[in-house]
Amino acid sequence: MANPYLATLGDTDPLTVLPATPAKLKALVVGLSAEQLNTPPAPGKWSIREIFAHLADCELAFGWRLRQTLAVDNPTLEPFDQDKWAEHYAAYDYATSVAFYEAFRAWNLKLLSTVTEEQKQRPASHPERGLMPFFVQLQTIAGHDLHHVAHMEKLVAGLKG
Repeated sequence: MANPYLATLGDTDPLTVLPATPAKLKALVVGLSAEQLNTPPAPGKWSIREIFAHLADCELAFGWRLRQTLAVDNPTLEPFDQDKWAEHYAAYDYATSVAFYEAFRAWNLKLLSTVTEEQKQRPASHPERGLMPFFVQLQTIAGHDLHHVAHMEKLVAGLKG
């Protein structure tokens, strides 16, 4: 399976995307009601609250992968089933989801501020995506961010439209 998030990122530097995404996402939803934050746009689609829960889950998982890549020689990165994780999103309120996403991202950015150029080349393997060195993982996270920013922009435009 190809890595779809690399195409989403293009030539953009992931280290410019990662610190900007949380504020960008929060700015998009300013003024929305609790009902708008909690209502899925269609059956089987995630609400804004659920998207933030997903981002918090992913930030935790991505952070683990980055740390594993720094600590273990050529680790195998464990895939996860986002839909199985989403089965539990009803337990997470909007404020907690946003707070955890922001805290996990801030924690991961602190880690990134210590990583050397040599460490960014450390290899890791993903069973579905093949070789994913540390820097490719950063590109993947940033592409994932941009994917969800675009998704959220469309979702919010529909709510405010």
